[in-house]
Amino acid sequence: MFRPLELFIGLRYTRAKRRNQFISFISAVSITCISISVIALITVMSVMNGFDYQMKTRILGGISHATISGIGESMPDWRNALRIAHADPHVKGAAPYVEIQGLLQGRAPSAAMVRGIDPKLEPAVVDIGKHMVHGSLAALTPGSWNIVLGQDLANQLGVGVGDQVVMAVPEFRATPFGGVPRMRGFHVVGTFTMGIEQFDSGLAMVNMQDAEKLASQSGPTGIRLKLDDLFNARPVARALANQLGQVYQVQTWEQTNTNLFSAISMEKKVMGVILSLIVLVAVINLISMLMMLVTDKQADIAILRTLGMTPRSVMGVFMVQGLLVGLVGIAIGVGLGSLLSWQLPGIVKVIEHIFHVQFLSPDVYYISEVPSRLELGDVVWVSLVTFAFSLLATLYPAWRASRTQPAQALRYE
Repeated sequence: MFRPLELFIGLRYTRAKRRNQFISFISAVSITCISISVIALITVMSVMNGFDYQMKTRILGGISHATISGIGESMPDWRNALRIAHADPHVKGAAPYVEIQGLLQGRAPSAAMVRGIDPKLEPAVVDIGKHMVHGSLAALTPGSWNIVLGQDLANQLGVGVGDQVVMAVPEFRATPFGGVPRMRGFHVVGTFTMGIEQFDSGLAMVNMQDAEKLASQSGPTGIRLKLDDLFNARPVARALANQLGQVYQVQTWEQTNTNLFSAISMEKKVMGVILSLIVLVAVINLISMLMMLVTDKQADIAILRTLGMTPRSVMGVFMVQGLLVGLVGIAIGVGLGSLLSWQLPGIVKVIEHIFHVQFLSPDVYYISEVPSRLELGDVVWVSLVTFAFSLLATLYPAWRASRTQPAQALRYE
């Protein structure tokens, strides 16, 4: 006979006879519910991973891993600070910058963050140069008064490459006519698209020396750093702060974007808990199926007991039945959930094209495409949690089956 006996009988019960087709139907419903729950959990976790990854890579493509800045508007002895930063083995790139708030006027006005950069050093820190639509950062030479705009910002201003914009900075000068802001005309020499609304519609870049003259500064606002490991930013920042002294402050990307990334992490955890409850509800259906099976097989259980099967073996029979349903549901859910997560961005694009809708408006969200990033750890976690729920769901029905009294069950047979 097939061994172990519990496995043989449990597998035999999965093939219902004609009079027991309702049990098979309930088993199919249980498998379907578990599969749908696993698919939903894997897909949502993948989308949250995608959001987290895209936010970090895209935002950190436009900002630095760490920033050294002075206490005032400009940095004292910034070249020495730059030398100390370059000496750190974890620093892969460093570039000074000037940052000012400005009002740009093209065919229409728009406020923007204006960043003065050194076009030779900037590519070592951020990836904006790789996302140029027109022109290049190399055109931002000293004294040229050229400017590069985010593509959405250029559209808001109604300008393109070759046009001119006027920039006004909030530094009022005394004149016979009263206080007037400092203004200067710039030639648009390029546009870029990062896929992040914060940059595409609110960032403009000029040469650092031009920005210093416009803002009446004697040096850069700070130094932007790129590290070999962005998740190692805190200890590197502490080490640099100790070397630089108290006249400088060092901030990491985690400090400047704490609320944003904390919110994403919290949303992922909350969605995981909520969807785990959905899996639990699906597993409750498994309990109902097993209880109906135990009731239907009372006579079979009684006969097996009279033939010498122990209560523990009876429990094993129904635990095999429940775990088989759970494993089949998990397998189907993991397969379809992984496939859906892998193809989700393309599926969303097709739906948007067919129905002429946009799920993520760039005016509201940081990114305009639905991201998905399938991670093995999440798939394993979902599988283990669902398996644990399925195992727990088998315990009570299996225990009830083991408590069956042969004489009472066979009384009316």
